[in-house]
Amino acid sequence: MSAVDLTGQVALVTGGAGGIGAAAARRLAELGARVAVLDLDAAGAQRVVSAVGGIAVAGDVADPATMPAVVAQVEAELGRLDVVLLNAGIGGGQTGVDALDVDRYRRLVGVNVDHVVYGVCAAVPALRRQGGGKIVITASLAGLTAMSSDPLYTLTKHAVVGYARAAGAALAGEGITVSALCPGFVDTLLLGAAKEEFDAVEFPLLTPSDVAEALQSVLAGGQPGEAWTIQPGGQASAYRFRGVPGVGGGQLPPDVVLGRV
Repeated sequence: MSAVDLTGQVALVTGGAGGIGAAAARRLAELGARVAVLDLDAAGAQRVVSAVGGIAVAGDVADPATMPAVVAQVEAELGRLDVVLLNAGIGGGQTGVDALDVDRYRRLVGVNVDHVVYGVCAAVPALRRQGGGKIVITASLAGLTAMSSDPLYTLTKHAVVGYARAAGAALAGEGITVSALCPGFVDTLLLGAAKEEFDAVEFPLLTPSDVAEALQSVLAGGQPGEAWTIQPGGQASAYRFRGVPGVGGGQLPPDVVLGRV
């Protein structure tokens, strides 16, 4: 496992009351960080904080006022901000290909996409005050491939992977590393009724602890704009994107597209 020492640092985890977020908060605390846990479930956030220390904050990440207020609170109460895990997310809950519940769709985009943008924009000034830092966005393998069972969820995760790649390049020169973490299916409440189907065919699932371990690998070795994958029984690693078509039919390598060279 990659070594990471966060002693003296402060981390913020959104969607931290359960599942991946709670496991990540525990891992960050084990690595030495003081952790702020943000969740709509105030009691759940407090339970996590009671076990790891830090502060619990209740709030709706889809509200544009929440992330700036939370970052300000973290700096005021914990003194700084060094690591941000933008983890809050929900499932699509509808096909989105032949009918659309607009309110549910807007809620999905608000939590899965808008919150990530709000979170990055709120966190970057705080990270600049420390001379740099790390932002990791919890995406999904659905951000790298098509998941036909939930096209709208796939849409949101493709969006945040693209945002992480571009934001990572934009901020790399400031010592702020933005990257995405793209796990396969994880045994959390987000699976819903699909959990029984996976169990019936003995489909291997990641645990939240597996994803927290992958997060540690990203913090240790992740480069700006990377998307890291993790699957059951495997090691976390950076996904190798193909280059885009260039003039005359050739391909531009990813590093050129990302502005690294």
